[in-house]
Amino acid sequence: MLDIHFIRENADIVKAGAVKKHIDVDIDRLLAVDDERKRIRLELDTKRAEQTRRSSEMRNAEGEEREKLLEAMRHLKNGMSEQEEKLKEVMAEWQKLMLMVPNVPDMSVPDGESDADNFEVRKWGTLPQFSFEPKSHVELMTALDIADFERGAKVAGFRGYFLKGDGVLLANAVWQLALKHFSAKGLALMSVPSLVRRESFMGTGYLPQGEEDLYKTQDGEYLAGTGEVATMGYYMNETLEASALPVKFLAFSPCFRREAGAHGKDVRGLIRVHEFFKWEQVVLCRAEHDESVRTHEWLNRNTEEFIELLKIPYHMVANCGGDLGLGQVKKYDIELWVPGEKKYREISSASYFHDFQTRRLNIRYRDSEGNMRFPHSLNSTAIPTPRILVSIIENYQQEDGTIRVPEALVPYVGKSIIGGA
Repeated sequence: MLDIHFIRENADIVKAGAVKKHIDVDIDRLLAVDDERKRIRLELDTKRAEQTRRSSEMRNAEGEEREKLLEAMRHLKNGMSEQEEKLKEVMAEWQKLMLMVPNVPDMSVPDGESDADNFEVRKWGTLPQFSFEPKSHVELMTALDIADFERGAKVAGFRGYFLKGDGVLLANAVWQLALKHFSAKGLALMSVPSLVRRESFMGTGYLPQGEEDLYKTQDGEYLAGTGEVATMGYYMNETLEASALPVKFLAFSPCFRREAGAHGKDVRGLIRVHEFFKWEQVVLCRAEHDESVRTHEWLNRNTEEFIELLKIPYHMVANCGGDLGLGQVKKYDIELWVPGEKKYREISSASYFHDFQTRRLNIRYRDSEGNMRFPHSLNSTAIPTPRILVSIIENYQQEDGTIRVPEALVPYVGKSIIGGA
């Protein structure tokens, strides 16, 4: 969340940021509620001071004077109780409004309403030219018996899938190459929970707005759609030393998404599934904009380099205002070429948040001058499976229906061709 003092002093900027993100929030109402909050608190502080003064007077009072003081104390206490109840109501509205205020996007973020308006920054690789009509990954994987989508739906429901044989080998090969590549960047390894308490979702900004896309248990926990949620919760309500920063994690976790807003979209295959696995990069750094920008570029480049190891054509886009989440200051998407659809498909997102998440999670650090600060947070997909298999299989397909294994994955798969004799 943003600091209320920042919101008050920069109300026009915050309003403009909300408009750019296409997020509806009433900043004027928030400021009016904040005025009421401060007024009631001041009145309560005044009454508490009077209560302390009268308590002191009571020690030496006797008889009628003491009775008058007792009556005044009862009246004062009743008035305080009413004010405290009123403050609870005001604070509930204040907190709700504060959680709805979006972070201010960077000036370089393009205008736009949806991902259709994202701006292409660069391309890499040459699109494959086939002497035959390329098939979809669903056709190829089914024919090679390395995935079963019909039985996946029978067992797990809509968007269910089984990976089989070389499909499992290929997915595991991606994990192992990712482990080698990203850990060499100095990221500390963690395997993180997917079943996470509400506080971490609130802190990272996935709640309250995104609840419809989360699976919730009967005990009140949620299943996370990204390892970012648990990883950011790791230091919740803790204070770090400046010397510990930057903290760089490479987190692995199962992930779950209801895809509630995607009914009828990408219903076949591995593009948009409910259950998947992901390596996630998460960083906490000093509260300096320039360091956030440098780290953001570095995280995104890490994933670009991984895709280049696989030699899959991709492009990178800067997300427009309408395609940013509540807390994101700026985001890049990396999208891989999918020959069967003749289009690019998202494989990774890299975002930075300034102190939006750490303020909500109460993660602080003590700077070199002893001042308490909220560090900046960033995250970026390292690589997700099984979605990456879509582009691998479709880009490396051959006319006879076999799949060439990307050279970088051959040592982990143990073969250079999937299918055939």
